[in-house]
Amino acid sequence: MNIELLNQAAATVQTKWPDLAEVKGGVVLGSGWGPVADALEPFDSLPYSEIPGFGATGVEGHRGVLQLARIGSSTIMVFQGRRHWYEGAGWTPIAVPVFILKKLGASILMLTNAAGGIRPELKPGSLMAIEDHINLIGANPLTGPHSQVWGPQFPDQSKVYDPRLLDLLADAAQRHAIPLARGVYLASSGPSYETPAEIRAFQKLGADAVGMSTVPEAILANASGMRIAAISCITNYAAGVASTPLSHEEVTGTATKAMPTMQTLIRAFWEAVCREEK
Repeated sequence: MNIELLNQAAATVQTKWPDLAEVKGGVVLGSGWGPVADALEPFDSLPYSEIPGFGATGVEGHRGVLQLARIGSSTIMVFQGRRHWYEGAGWTPIAVPVFILKKLGASILMLTNAAGGIRPELKPGSLMAIEDHINLIGANPLTGPHSQVWGPQFPDQSKVYDPRLLDLLADAAQRHAIPLARGVYLASSGPSYETPAEIRAFQKLGADAVGMSTVPEAILANASGMRIAAISCITNYAAGVASTPLSHEEVTGTATKAMPTMQTLIRAFWEAVCREEK
């Protein structure tokens, strides 16, 4: 991981918005989640391609734009799209959003993704709050020379996903009559989808949903002392759970259908966070 590039990324954002006094938190929008940004009423933007160490996204459905949004008097950073380990650019692009938020004083990070449902009742179009994760990417973003920006060298991961934020997410869902499951998210490296045998193994490990992201950002944010909430849109059944082949088109198509619900839930969550944090 290139700390010099990460510092340049933060400096670029601070130069773009020199009057930005405080950032409450940030949202990373995964596959199919991009239009959620509209529900947060963004008022300015910066392309990823102009941020050192970040670069344009390499996956369809990830717009690659950092947006500033305002909830009441609070400023939220919305990262429309993410970089992935399987893109082969290393950990630096993946770390950029977390590093920028930490440098600007943000204390809360919300992560979103598209995932395959392993637990049978997690049907396509449903939403799942992540309460724990399993890292099967085969690598850890904290590997290498230790930097103090990520806190202690051996961070505790007993409660990566903040219990109070999970409660606020559940309360927001209940207020708007949105069904919201809870479960364990497993991250594999990708970019190929998992085999049915792998899914059976993941099921035995205790995974409820599977994807190719989120866990690296959660590891970094947790290490740096940020509070984390995360949510999956179940866009398809995992391999072998249903007989249909898996495709990225199904992922983005299902997310599009679920978009109004996703927008309502994320907006309501951030309104609750901003009220509580006053």
